Amino acid sequence: MKKKYFLIVFPSLAILFLDQITKWGILRILDIHQSITVIPGFFNLVHVRNRGMAFGFLNRAGSDLPFYFLLFATLGAIFFLVFWALKLKPEEYRILPGLSLILGGAMGNLIDRIRLHEVIDFLDFQIGHFHWPAFNVADSAITVGTLWVAFNLLFRHSPRPRE
Repeated sequence: MKKKYFLIVFPSLAILFLDQITKWGILRILDIHQSITVIPGFFNLVHVRNRGMAFGFLNRAGSDLPFYFLLFATLGAIFFLVFWALKLKPEEYRILPGLSLILGGAMGNLIDRIRLHEVIDFLDFQIGHFHWPAFNVADSAITVGTLWVAFNLLFRHSPRPRE
Protein backbone atom coordinates (compact mmCIF):
# COMPACT_ATOMS: atom_id res chain seq x y z
CA MET A 1 0.00 0.00 0.00
CA LYS A 2 2.86 2.38 0.78
CA LYS A 3 4.32 1.64 -2.66
CA LYS A 4 1.07 2.72 -4.30
CA TYR A 5 1.04 6.05 -2.47
CA PHE A 6 4.71 6.65 -3.24
CA LEU A 7 4.18 5.90 -6.95
CA ILE A 8 1.30 8.38 -7.19
CA VAL A 9 2.38 11.16 -4.81
CA PHE A 10 6.11 11.54 -5.44
CA PRO A 11 6.09 11.79 -9.26
CA SER A 12 3.01 14.06 -9.19
CA LEU A 13 4.65 16.48 -6.80
CA ALA A 14 7.95 16.34 -8.72
CA ILE A 15 6.17 17.23 -11.98
CA LEU A 16 4.16 19.97 -10.26
CA PHE A 17 7.35 21.48 -8.80
CA LEU A 18 9.30 21.22 -12.07
CA ASP A 19 6.41 22.73 -14.03
CA GLN A 20 5.93 25.66 -11.69
CA ILE A 21 9.64 26.41 -11.28
CA THR A 22 10.20 26.43 -15.06
CA LYS A 23 7.20 28.72 -15.58
CA TRP A 24 8.50 31.00 -12.83
CA GLY A 25 11.86 31.08 -14.63
CA ILE A 26 10.22 32.04 -17.92
CA LEU A 27 8.31 34.84 -16.19
CA ARG A 28 11.62 36.12 -14.79
CA ILE A 29 13.59 36.12 -18.08
CA LEU A 30 11.04 36.76 -20.84
CA ASP A 31 8.29 39.29 -21.37
CA ILE A 32 5.08 37.96 -22.91
CA HIS A 33 5.53 37.16 -26.64
CA GLN A 34 9.32 37.43 -26.32
CA SER A 35 11.55 34.52 -27.38
CA ILE A 36 15.14 33.34 -27.13
CA THR A 37 16.63 31.11 -29.81
CA VAL A 38 18.36 28.15 -28.18
CA ILE A 39 19.03 25.97 -31.24
CA PRO A 40 18.46 27.94 -34.46
CA GLY A 41 15.77 26.44 -36.67
CA PHE A 42 14.83 23.85 -34.02
CA PHE A 43 14.22 25.08 -30.46
CA ASN A 44 13.25 28.38 -28.85
CA LEU A 45 12.21 29.45 -25.39
CA VAL A 46 9.12 31.62 -25.73
CA HIS A 47 6.62 33.22 -23.40
CA VAL A 48 3.10 32.70 -24.67
CA ARG A 49 -0.22 32.28 -22.91
CA ASN A 50 -3.00 29.84 -23.71
CA ARG A 51 -6.50 30.40 -22.32
CA GLY A 52 -7.66 27.16 -23.87
CA MET A 53 -6.24 23.67 -23.96
CA ALA A 54 -3.93 21.74 -26.27
CA PHE A 55 -3.24 23.35 -29.65
CA GLY A 56 -5.29 26.43 -28.73
CA PHE A 57 -8.61 24.58 -28.58
CA LEU A 58 -11.10 26.81 -26.67
CA ASN A 59 -8.54 29.65 -26.68
CA ARG A 60 -11.08 32.45 -27.03
CA ALA A 61 -10.43 35.92 -25.70
CA GLY A 62 -13.32 37.77 -24.10
CA SER A 63 -15.29 34.73 -22.98
CA ASP A 64 -15.19 33.23 -19.49
CA LEU A 65 -17.15 30.09 -20.45
CA PRO A 66 -14.05 28.16 -21.69
CA PHE A 67 -12.22 29.16 -18.49
CA TYR A 68 -14.90 27.69 -16.24
CA PHE A 69 -15.35 24.63 -18.45
CA LEU A 70 -11.61 23.88 -18.35
CA LEU A 71 -11.38 24.64 -14.63
CA PHE A 72 -14.13 22.17 -13.75
CA ALA A 73 -12.97 19.61 -16.32
CA THR A 74 -9.47 19.70 -14.83
CA LEU A 75 -10.79 19.36 -11.28
CA GLY A 76 -12.94 16.43 -12.42
CA ALA A 77 -9.95 14.79 -14.11
CA ILE A 78 -7.84 15.19 -10.97
CA PHE A 79 -10.50 13.58 -8.79
CA PHE A 80 -10.96 10.78 -11.34
CA LEU A 81 -7.20 10.10 -11.49
CA VAL A 82 -6.89 9.95 -7.71
CA PHE A 83 -9.95 7.69 -7.44
CA TRP A 84 -8.62 5.40 -10.19
CA ALA A 85 -5.17 5.22 -8.59
CA LEU A 86 -6.61 4.39 -5.16
CA LYS A 87 -8.77 1.58 -6.60
CA LEU A 88 -5.95 -0.17 -8.46
CA LYS A 89 -5.07 -3.72 -7.50
CA PRO A 90 -1.39 -4.59 -6.94
CA GLU A 91 -1.16 -6.31 -10.34
CA GLU A 92 -2.27 -3.02 -11.98
CA TYR A 93 0.37 -0.82 -10.32
CA ARG A 94 2.36 -0.61 -13.55
CA ILE A 95 0.03 2.19 -14.72
CA LEU A 96 0.61 4.27 -11.56
CA PRO A 97 3.62 6.18 -12.96
CA GLY A 98 1.52 7.25 -15.94
CA LEU A 99 -1.42 8.30 -13.77
CA SER A 100 0.99 10.22 -11.58
CA LEU A 101 2.49 12.09 -14.53
CA ILE A 102 -0.98 13.05 -15.76
CA LEU A 103 -2.00 14.12 -12.26
CA GLY A 104 1.09 16.28 -11.76
CA GLY A 105 0.64 17.91 -15.17
CA ALA A 106 -3.04 18.58 -14.57
CA MET A 107 -2.26 20.20 -11.22
CA GLY A 108 0.49 22.34 -12.78
CA ASN A 109 -1.79 23.72 -15.47
CA LEU A 110 -4.65 24.09 -12.96
CA ILE A 111 -2.49 26.37 -10.80
CA ASP A 112 -1.83 28.60 -13.84
CA ARG A 113 -5.49 28.59 -14.81
CA ILE A 114 -6.61 29.61 -11.31
CA ARG A 115 -3.84 32.18 -10.82
CA LEU A 116 -3.71 33.72 -14.32
CA HIS A 117 -6.87 32.49 -16.09
CA GLU A 118 -4.51 31.07 -18.71
CA VAL A 119 -1.56 28.67 -18.96
CA ILE A 120 2.06 29.68 -19.56
CA ASP A 121 3.66 27.82 -22.48
CA PHE A 122 7.35 28.21 -23.28
CA LEU A 123 8.83 25.22 -25.14
CA ASP A 124 8.80 25.93 -28.87
CA PHE A 125 10.04 23.37 -31.41
CA GLN A 126 10.21 23.52 -35.18
CA ILE A 127 11.71 21.50 -38.00
CA GLY A 128 11.84 23.35 -41.29
CA HIS A 129 8.39 24.77 -41.94
CA PHE A 130 6.73 22.48 -39.38
CA HIS A 131 6.19 24.46 -36.19
CA TRP A 132 4.80 22.61 -33.17
CA PRO A 133 2.54 24.70 -30.88
CA ALA A 134 4.33 25.90 -27.74
CA PHE A 135 3.83 23.76 -24.64
CA ASN A 136 5.15 23.36 -21.10
CA VAL A 137 6.41 20.73 -18.64
CA ALA A 138 2.86 19.94 -17.48
CA ASP A 139 1.72 19.30 -21.06
CA SER A 140 4.71 17.02 -21.60
CA ALA A 141 3.94 15.04 -18.44
CA ILE A 142 0.29 14.66 -19.45
CA THR A 143 1.31 13.40 -22.88
CA VAL A 144 3.94 10.95 -21.62
CA GLY A 145 1.62 9.77 -18.83
CA THR A 146 -1.25 9.19 -21.24
CA LEU A 147 1.00 7.19 -23.57
CA TRP A 148 2.29 5.19 -20.57
CA VAL A 149 -1.24 4.35 -19.40
CA ALA A 150 -2.48 3.56 -22.91
CA PHE A 151 0.49 1.31 -23.66
CA ASN A 152 0.10 -0.57 -20.37
CA LEU A 153 -3.64 -1.01 -20.81
CA LEU A 154 -3.34 -2.14 -24.42
CA PHE A 155 -0.47 -4.54 -23.81
CA ARG A 156 -1.22 -5.76 -20.33
CA HIS A 157 -0.26 -9.32 -19.59
CA SER A 158 -3.19 -11.55 -18.83
CA PRO A 159 -2.52 -14.44 -16.49
CA ARG A 160 -2.17 -17.65 -18.46
CA PRO A 161 -4.70 -20.35 -17.66
CA ARG A 162 -3.26 -23.31 -15.81
CA GLU A 163 -3.33 -26.64 -17.57
